[in-house]
Amino acid sequence: MSKKEHLAGLYPFLHGKKQDAAAMNEALQESVRQKAADHVLVFESYFEKNEASIVKAAEVIAQMYRQNGRLFTMGNGGSSCDAAHVAVEFLHPVTAGRPALTAINLTTDVAMMTAVSNDLGYDHVYVRQIIAQGRKGDCLIGMSTSGNSENLIRAFNKANEMGLTTIGLAGMNGGEMAKANLDACLVVETDSIHRIQECHVATYHILWDLVHTLLADDRGGLGKTGEQA
Repeated sequence: MSKKEHLAGLYPFLHGKKQDAAAMNEALQESVRQKAADHVLVFESYFEKNEASIVKAAEVIAQMYRQNGRLFTMGNGGSSCDAAHVAVEFLHPVTAGRPALTAINLTTDVAMMTAVSNDLGYDHVYVRQIIAQGRKGDCLIGMSTSGNSENLIRAFNKANEMGLTTIGLAGMNGGEMAKANLDACLVVETDSIHRIQECHVATYHILWDLVHTLLADDRGGLGKTGEQA
C-alpha cells in the first residue's frame, strides 16, 4: 500500500469518499505495522550510537551513590511523568536483593512550583529547588523531548556551577540541552515525540539496572537477581 493510499484509507473524507470498514481496518493495521517498524529502527539507531554514553552515565550515578550523593529528577508534561518514574525506580526497586537509593523528584511539590511560577515565572521552578536542596556530589537528571525546556536548562546550568553531575535525555537534535555542557546528554535523533519518549523509558530502566550492577561489589553481590518489571 502506497503512502497516498494509506492516508486515503485513514481519512477518506479528505478525498470525497465515505469510510469503508474493511479498508479502514486494513489502514489502521498498516499504521500499527509502520509505527512498530519505526520504533525498532529508532531504538536500534539510538542505542548503537549511545551505548558507551549510557554506560558512562551509569558509572557516574553509581559513583555518586558511593559518595552518599542524591539523585534529582525533573521534566515537563510527559517528561515530568518520566522524572517521577526514574525516582520511584531507585527509591522502590522491585527486583529482589537491590536496595533503595535516594532519589528526589522535583516535579512533586505543587505549592512550591506554583509559588515560584507566580512570583518569578515557570522557568525558575527547578533552579530554585536545586539552589535550596542540591549539593556538590549530587546528580541531576532532566528529560525533554525537544531539549529546549528553559526551566531545565537553567537548573542544569546552576547544577554545573554547584558541582552536581548533570545528565540530560533529549530528542530531535538535542536542542539547547546538547549545548549545556552536561556530563552526559543522550539524544534520540527523531522528530517523533512518541519514539523519543519510548527510548527515554528504556534508557532509564537500563541505567537503573547498570547502576545496581556497578554497586553490587560494594555490598557483596546482588543476591537474588531477576529482570525488573
